[in-house]
Amino acid sequence: MTVRIKRSKTALLTRALVPALAIALAACSGTPDETYTGTSPDLPKPQRGLFPTLKISLPTEWGDELPAVPEGYEIAPIADNLLIPRQMLVLPNGDILVAEGRGGRAPKLTPKDIIAGVIKARGNTQVESGNRLTLLRDADGDGTYEGRSVFADNLDAPYGLASGNGSIYVATQDALLRFPYTEGAVNAAGAPEEITKLPGAVNHHWTKALTISADGRYLFVGIGSDSNITERGLAVEENRAMVWQIDAQTGFHRVFATGLRNPTALAMQPGMDQLWAVVNERDEIGDELVPDYLTSVRPGGFYGWPYSYWGQNVDERVRPQKPELVARAIAPDFALGSHVAALGVAFSTPSMGAQFANGVFVGQHGSWNRNPPVGYKVSFVPFSNGKPSGEMIDFATGFLGQDGKARGRPVGVTVDPRGALLIADDLANTIWRVTPTGGAQGAPATPAAPAAEPAPAPAATTPPAG
Repeated sequence: MTVRIKRSKTALLTRALVPALAIALAACSGTPDETYTGTSPDLPKPQRGLFPTLKISLPTEWGDELPAVPEGYEIAPIADNLLIPRQMLVLPNGDILVAEGRGGRAPKLTPKDIIAGVIKARGNTQVESGNRLTLLRDADGDGTYEGRSVFADNLDAPYGLASGNGSIYVATQDALLRFPYTEGAVNAAGAPEEITKLPGAVNHHWTKALTISADGRYLFVGIGSDSNITERGLAVEENRAMVWQIDAQTGFHRVFATGLRNPTALAMQPGMDQLWAVVNERDEIGDELVPDYLTSVRPGGFYGWPYSYWGQNVDERVRPQKPELVARAIAPDFALGSHVAALGVAFSTPSMGAQFANGVFVGQHGSWNRNPPVGYKVSFVPFSNGKPSGEMIDFATGFLGQDGKARGRPVGVTVDPRGALLIADDLANTIWRVTPTGGAQGAPATPAAPAAEPAPAPAATTPPAG
């Protein structure tokens, strides 16, 4: 009875305070008009107030509208009524696997956490977590995916996907799993094998990104922090905010890189076997800090969290400070903008047309703590000589309408080698397919960088944050 009364009081307090507080927080945040993107952003000074910005874009239906794409491209939905689609995997025969679900079990620490959680939930889909893998099939290759089946279910918030070695690998919120795979199968042959457990005790950041090396020997898993900036203490950050390298056969793992607050998507660079990640950075030091980013991930590299950001910019909130770690913090390759919530990354191919042949597509889920909102789109970062070069380009937009309401929220992005960009939208619960038409199709690509030797495996290290 006591527990029930306490919950009731909390619910009543939340219902009473959320609308007024949301308005107040949005009003006090101002309306900044810069996003600080690119290879060398000139970052502003940190700003801290009584409350962080909370600005939610409320959901609405697409109706007859579609996302906007560049001239020479068209977009269409190929699957709807999914149960929170996150990441996708194109299988060798062209089938598409979709990981569906929502995880996380971090307790709320303060009244601010409770209120922020309620406000954030208003901007998300209200469907139940799928906890499954759905397979989509276009049997005749006409771009219509008429086949649909549940490949596997009863999974604990599946997110990262990879294939190789006759297997499909799935990173759930607390384990790395392997399904045997025969090309053309529409259902898993049986229960998955657990390769290794993944950190999942609190799971403030629950998503576990996944990719595989070109030779299939190693799997790489992105593991997010258990807090914004260590407010839960350093003990819960053991084995967090890092990328693991895992032997695909034995499950033996070692730390590959650290200081990555929340690496939400991983991709291996074609022809180079170089690992790249998009990372969600820390909150509550201003609408323009800290930029989420795209970066190459070096073996043994340290990327700053929690002690610094974008190289040697010290975060004064963290105690104790560790200047020896800050001194070797690596600045990321490309700033995507603060609070855009990048959740997807995929290298392009020449089949996507000349302008978008060499670079990466990035799915931006959209902000909940910036005014005006940012993200809610798929962008393209052009590459030259194997690195980001030039300004980021909007590729798929309109997920955030001019009325300020969200019609969709991009998560995973995947390039189909046959010539299409796939976008998982976990608000509309839809998979979108973007294809070149006319002059964009078959245009010559910018030459790719020469292949490089795979990076050597680093020695196991202890996480700096721990």
